[in-house]
Amino acid sequence: MADLSVNICGIDFKNPVIPASGVFGYGREYEELFPLSALGGIATKGTTITKRNGNPAPRIAETPSGMLNSVGLQNPGIDKFISEELPNLMTKDTVILANIAGSTAEECVEIARKLDETDVHMIELNISCPNVKQGGMAFGATCEGAASVTKQVRNATKKPLIVKLSPNVTSIADIAKSVEAEGADAVSLINTLLGMRIDINTRRPILRNNMGGMSGPAVFPVAVRMVWQTANAVKIPVIGMGGIATGEDAVEMMMAGASAVQVGAAIFTDPFAPIKIIDGINQYLDSHNFASVKDIIGTVEPW
Repeated sequence: MADLSVNICGIDFKNPVIPASGVFGYGREYEELFPLSALGGIATKGTTITKRNGNPAPRIAETPSGMLNSVGLQNPGIDKFISEELPNLMTKDTVILANIAGSTAEECVEIARKLDETDVHMIELNISCPNVKQGGMAFGATCEGAASVTKQVRNATKKPLIVKLSPNVTSIADIAKSVEAEGADAVSLINTLLGMRIDINTRRPILRNNMGGMSGPAVFPVAVRMVWQTANAVKIPVIGMGGIATGEDAVEMMMAGASAVQVGAAIFTDPFAPIKIIDGINQYLDSHNFASVKDIIGTVEPW
């Protein structure tokens, strides 16, 4: 068996596969199926400063080769996360990435400060959230917005800081460079693409929120392209996600430059997807005589 371990920002992962934020909750349901210690890490449900009930239904809908969601960051709030969910997660012998989000930079800073006093391994800052002080434009939509919130959160915590990037931008590489310059230790991408579908019989959008985030296999080529562009633009590690459903997908993403991968929509169709992807990576490495998964990172040879 090949060596599947990777190191990101000084943190050792036993393998590079991480269930993405929003698809795995806090792991309690999945632990009935397999030990969480088998995973490289877990990105927790996006946590906000106070409890959120999320958006009204319907808020998830299937689309060809993917899905749309507008769940709305339903979560119990940072204090309950720290008191009720984090202690359990920290016993699972895997890396815990606390995903955080806010409507203002100040909210993100306050959450980061609270997490800085815990044992959580890493913080993943979601900058796809609307900034209410900028008319609802997402923090990650501009280099200035992305840099500003990253700098403020960086100053609030000593934890390794991953910034999760939005694909709904003109140049993902420029956004990545802007957060790197302000202290991000790593970047993760892509978050969901903004999409919409309409029920032609009712003439209403299939989501109550009209638009939602698109994920699943349909976005995979976009994700690979953006990971490759980003990995060639920054010196910090890149965590790739977006449509990964098989071990081969994960290998492809890592060849594009990702040091680890997150798995999202695939878990809804197969809750064992992360375990199968780990096995698939190992099978690829063994069959191609790679001693370590690190040997394939960034090895794509462009024409």
